[in-house]
Amino acid sequence: MGEGEETIELRFRIYDGTDIGQGAYALSMTAATLKQKLVAEWPKDKTVTPKSVNDVKLIHAGKILEDSKTLADSKITIGDLPGGVVTMHVVVQPPAAKKKTDKNEEQMQKMNACTCNIL
Repeated sequence: MGEGEETIELRFRIYDGTDIGQGAYALSMTAATLKQKLVAEWPKDKTVTPKSVNDVKLIHAGKILEDSKTLADSKITIGDLPGGVVTMHVVVQPPAAKKKTDKNEEQMQKMNACTCNIL
C-alpha cells in the first residue's frame, strides 16, 4: 500500500465462524487480489478449502463482490463506528461440474419424447 492511501479495516468470516485475514486493506485493492490473499492464508486444518481463487466468493452487505471492482467501487462502508472493522463473509463454492454435452441432451430428449400416430 502506498503512503497516504486510504485504507479500511477488514476481517473475513469463513463457514465455521472463524475470522481470517484481519488487517488494513487499501480501498484501491480489487476483490480478486483479496481472494488471492485469502486462498494463500487459508487455514490448513479446515475441512472445506478452496482449490483456486475461482472457488471463493466474497460477500458484503448481502452482495457478492465482483473480481474486477475495487473496494471503493464496491462501496464498502464501515457504518456508524469510526475505526470499526468490516466483516465480509467468505463462501467456498467449487465451480459447477461439467455441463452435459449437447449430444447427451439430445439423447435424453429422444428418450423422453412422446409420439402419437393417427391411423
